[in-house]
Amino acid sequence: MEIPAGEFKAKCLQLMDKVSRSREPIVITKRGKPVAKLVPPDEPEPRARLFGYMTGTAEIRGDVVNMPALEWSALTGEEDDLYADLEPSTSASHASGPPPARKRK
Repeated sequence: MEIPAGEFKAKCLQLMDKVSRSREPIVITKRGKPVAKLVPPDEPEPRARLFGYMTGTAEIRGDVVNMPALEWSALTGEEDDLYADLEPSTSASHASGPPPARKRK
């Protein structure tokens, strides 16, 4: 279908709806020469699902609710050798109590 530019300008919205429905392009002419073509958009590609796209990709290994009863190495003393090289804290005044109160003016 061909249409002059002046007529296209007057009926632009109607012609766009027609192309969308019929999927038939329209050639727009100026003084009988084609200058533009109104075509329907390409069919949209199906969008990937936002939720659930990883369904079935996880694997459960073991029981995550009932954890085995393991002793912590901090409680059993097994990690004491990690701290053997550290020196005791030299600022005993900070560990003995709260800092002195400040005077208000």
